[in-house]
Amino acid sequence: MLTKNAITVLEKRYLRKDEEGNLLEDVDGMFRRVARAIADAEIAHGKSEKHVEGLAGEFYELISNLDFLPNSPTLMNAGRELGQLSACFVLPIDDSMESIFETVKNTALIHKSGGGTGFSFSRLRPAHDCVRSTNGVSSGPISFMEVFNSATEAIKQGGTRRGANMGCLRVDHPDILDFITCKKDTTKLTNFNISVLLTEKFMQAAIKNKDYDLINPRDGKPCKKLNAAKVFDLIVNMAWTNGEPGIIFIDRINRDNPTPHIGEIESTNPCGEQPLLPYESCNLGSINLAVMLKSVDDHYEVDFDRLRRAVQLAVRFLDNVIDVNRYPLEEISKMTRGNRKIGLGVMGFADMLLQLGIPYDSEEGISIAEQVMSFVHNEGRKVSCELAKERGVFPNFKGSIYDRKDGMEVRNATVTTIAPTGTLSIIAACSSGVEPLFAISYVKRVMDGTELVEANPYFERVARERGFYSEDLMRKIAERGGVRGMDEVPEDVQRVFGTALDIAPVWHIRMQAAFQRFTDNAVSKTVNFPEEATPEDVREVYKLAYKEGCKGCTIYRYGSRDAQVLNVSGKDKKTIDASAAIVRGPRARPNRTHGCTERINTGCGNLYVTINEDEEGLCEVFTAMGKAGGCASSQLEAIGRLISLALRAGVDAQSIQKHLRGIRCPTPAWGNGGSVLSCADAIGIAIEHYLSQRDTGVSSDEISKHVDKLDVMVGACPDCGSAVEHESGCVVCRFCGFSKCG
Repeated sequence: MLTKNAITVLEKRYLRKDEEGNLLEDVDGMFRRVARAIADAEIAHGKSEKHVEGLAGEFYELISNLDFLPNSPTLMNAGRELGQLSACFVLPIDDSMESIFETVKNTALIHKSGGGTGFSFSRLRPAHDCVRSTNGVSSGPISFMEVFNSATEAIKQGGTRRGANMGCLRVDHPDILDFITCKKDTTKLTNFNISVLLTEKFMQAAIKNKDYDLINPRDGKPCKKLNAAKVFDLIVNMAWTNGEPGIIFIDRINRDNPTPHIGEIESTNPCGEQPLLPYESCNLGSINLAVMLKSVDDHYEVDFDRLRRAVQLAVRFLDNVIDVNRYPLEEISKMTRGNRKIGLGVMGFADMLLQLGIPYDSEEGISIAEQVMSFVHNEGRKVSCELAKERGVFPNFKGSIYDRKDGMEVRNATVTTIAPTGTLSIIAACSSGVEPLFAISYVKRVMDGTELVEANPYFERVARERGFYSEDLMRKIAERGGVRGMDEVPEDVQRVFGTALDIAPVWHIRMQAAFQRFTDNAVSKTVNFPEEATPEDVREVYKLAYKEGCKGCTIYRYGSRDAQVLNVSGKDKKTIDASAAIVRGPRARPNRTHGCTERINTGCGNLYVTINEDEEGLCEVFTAMGKAGGCASSQLEAIGRLISLALRAGVDAQSIQKHLRGIRCPTPAWGNGGSVLSCADAIGIAIEHYLSQRDTGVSSDEISKHVDKLDVMVGACPDCGSAVEHESGCVVCRFCGFSKCG
């Protein structure tokens, strides 16, 4: 049974539409379209039409019952003209202008088709290095990352998904210090997640507080030394500051590379869970563990029979995807079909634990993770072996790690991956991936400004059954985020219903490691820290991730983005010293001001924005709309008065401008090189122009790229205003399906 949220997300982003945006299919039609398109792969393997129809029916039941869902491009594109079904791609970047801009072009094609891309910039020579062909100097990897970022900004993936990139750099690259700090300004590289590729040699040097060599990729020779412990500290401090960079243990990933004879892995997909060779892609899918349970007497147990059936069908489904997929580049088709990697993972794990009555942060929780994932992995590998007998091994089998194992023939070089499932878990109405609950109760903002409180269904059921449910309690929990420490909630319930911020970081890592032990590729997992966590806390988690055998680590410290709109109001209580607590009014309006008026075209008509200042700085903003009267004029007057009060109270004008930019309304307008998203956005543009002219003496009416609200306010969804969750370097809104990485 699909929830209202699920149907909203599917109608907005997944279902077929005509050119006017009218729906051409319903949700059931989408499931049937996808099931039939993937079952059609069986024809090439000699199966009859009757077999194909039967398998299409089984696939339909699997996905319509929400036992399993493939990655978003498959749901969107299977059985449609585009036909691009993979989520993850890695493209190579060689040290030449031709290679760099060829990859920019290929990136655009992939983003247009709905995929995300990963790159290693490690082959590029460092900034200020010599370029013999021009007798000049190189600009370095980070400058070219900005080129890729701009290209991504210009493309919204397939009209349904936002472009996302992973940028990686080896820790022994000469520009590593600049790379580590390249997202210190959170308005830069907004379409990139970044990760440092840590080598075993570096990790050992960091542990022993020793120096290590930086290697110039131009000639492969050492060019400088750095202290590994200090570089590690810089990574830790930047991650503590704003969540980036993440870390990837690249030697550990290549140790598990199933086809080392084909190439070396040098990057992952945008969320870090899928290491891939250059030009390789992978299609992913997730089994919904929330429904893999059976009732026994008065409690639940894992239903391994249902889980086995789901794995068997899911592996065949994902292998079929490789055959019917339409790849954006011939090189990708060749590499993907050569290795036939698939990534079967899970979602709804936290929901499974809740129904079993097991705390996430417990030895029993770790044990369930190992039992379930080892079962998925082993059963998945069995199916891959059966497919190899039926269809043959993957073409690059000879020379692979399986070629050295007695008698093991497999169809797929990898079978398991644990991906983030932000949007898929909204469709399935389950918890995301292997993450704990983000909150027990949410405040959902609807379009008319009303706030609705939505509680986790399992918690609500327990609360009603045990007689402590009330609307007031749900709202109180929404303000706090969790229930631990609440006298109104029984202690055993508090223990089971721990949230991401309740759970100590060590348990996040232990859970990630438990799943990693039974996963071919890697595990997408965010280690959540409370706002008061220290850099030392982050350092210990990174060390533990290395010790426990994780292939990477992503952390997020609550509230660490500069201007975050906090999701859980109880988490933003800070001690304010007495002097700061004094309430001060704005200074009086001066008798004489000077300034200018700018006309900006908006979707509502021409807006005239007047900005004035006196000897102390900007002091007032007036607005007038070409269309007079009505609610719009009163709202514009209110905005102007509030901005003026804020300016005279000492609020920085640039801060006001940043908060106004990116606010959206249903009728944007375009012109002068950019888009005006709303009247509020237009006022922000006018303030930006005024400040720029005052500082530089040069006037311009060019509209700069707006900074998406998610770039500066990481706690609120720009589409619906509801809370967003952090997941592997991305944010996702569980109410409308909005997501953004970088």
